[in-house]
Amino acid sequence: MSFFGALLNNKVYHFEQAYPGAKDCTSAAMRTAIEDWFRLYFDRDVTDEEDPCQRLPYTVVSKLSRTCFAEYEAAAGEKHPFVIGVLDSLESVRKKAMQLAMIGGEAWLKPVPGPTGFSFTVMRRDMVTVLGRGPDGEATALGSAELTTENGKFYTLLERRSLDEAGRLVIENKLFCSWDGQSIGTQVGLTALPQYAALEPKAVVGDVGGIGLVGLKVPLENCVDGSADPVSVYAAAAGLIHNINRNERQLSREFDHGESRVFASADLLDKRKNGRPVLPPGLFVGIDDDIANTGVTVFAPTLRQESFLARKREYLRNVESLIGLKRGILGEVEAAQRTATEVTSSQGDYSLTIQDLQQMWEAAVRCTVVLCGKLGKLYRVPGAFEPDPERAVCIDWGNGVLYDKDKEWAETMQLVSAGMLKPEIALAWKYGLPWETASDLQKVREKYMPELESMLE
Repeated sequence: MSFFGALLNNKVYHFEQAYPGAKDCTSAAMRTAIEDWFRLYFDRDVTDEEDPCQRLPYTVVSKLSRTCFAEYEAAAGEKHPFVIGVLDSLESVRKKAMQLAMIGGEAWLKPVPGPTGFSFTVMRRDMVTVLGRGPDGEATALGSAELTTENGKFYTLLERRSLDEAGRLVIENKLFCSWDGQSIGTQVGLTALPQYAALEPKAVVGDVGGIGLVGLKVPLENCVDGSADPVSVYAAAAGLIHNINRNERQLSREFDHGESRVFASADLLDKRKNGRPVLPPGLFVGIDDDIANTGVTVFAPTLRQESFLARKREYLRNVESLIGLKRGILGEVEAAQRTATEVTSSQGDYSLTIQDLQQMWEAAVRCTVVLCGKLGKLYRVPGAFEPDPERAVCIDWGNGVLYDKDKEWAETMQLVSAGMLKPEIALAWKYGLPWETASDLQKVREKYMPELESMLE
């Protein structure tokens, strides 16, 4: 078992031991499910029961992530350097954060203030202990583990985030060292590693409107225990994925067991000097019997691969339906099996799935900009301020299955031509600019309508 796996299996015990009074609010059923989701995603080892060579969770997460960000663009609405810096830093973790959220159902963006701005780390669900949730499902207290290997030692930083009675963020840090990597070991000083030397054992940061993290939560209802814990994007299909892995293992066995065999008398298989048979042992099988009774017999069983492949195709179709993927995205299905209604319906479901995930990321970006503004003022990051999230960030997702921006623009221009819509508003919509106030429209005219502006002066 890997160190990550060992920590996962024991982290609740160790975290509660490290922080007396801390209690994981995640149910046993959810902890088991979370472990299974990550194992399905990372597992490559063939067992007697399953062969994960299809890597379906990886395929699902990869395809959804690439589709979400295919035409993604994010810009600062008013070109403020601080907001531009936050968005630029988010770019380096954007794909990782989205993928880890889809795997575990939830992930967190952790802003790290620096002398010139913010950087971000991503906290994955299987490395976090949720200690409390509010009525809206947001974490109100949690513990996290950060691992470092150095000079043959395994270091684990346990961080606890909570809110005091005044609603201020409190961060506690403890560092542990282990020689075997199978436990977190014994507590050592934070100065044992240079990257943690500046950390305080306990720090009261201030009121930042939460625990100083931005959560990415997959917008699916919990199908494991009905709790507020978000679930993996393939949670409902986890059982089917296991079935596909088992089917793949059975199919491999079918081919292994279906190899042709030639049964011949054992004395026909002469040995070399090194004791190895001359004829391939996988094809020729020697038996001790009278040559007259045995002769040479060829055994070539009929392979049942079509049955296994048909079952796999049905499993894949069911996975697509459960997750909300476009028909045929996991496995090509014959055109005769796909009616026009089915194709249209699956495309619509897929588009809605993508839009839900895009909204998840967009909400996280806007929350991150606000949080960084609050933290930046506390940590005196240059240029930090608390922006309006709707005006500070402009996000464009491009065209989708159910949304065609070019068609929308053509319809907007028809309204402008008919005198039913101001051209300034149309231009503001096209370029993602604010237009609610007269000042907003004035800026649009100055930038995109200079001739009209000169006529109005």
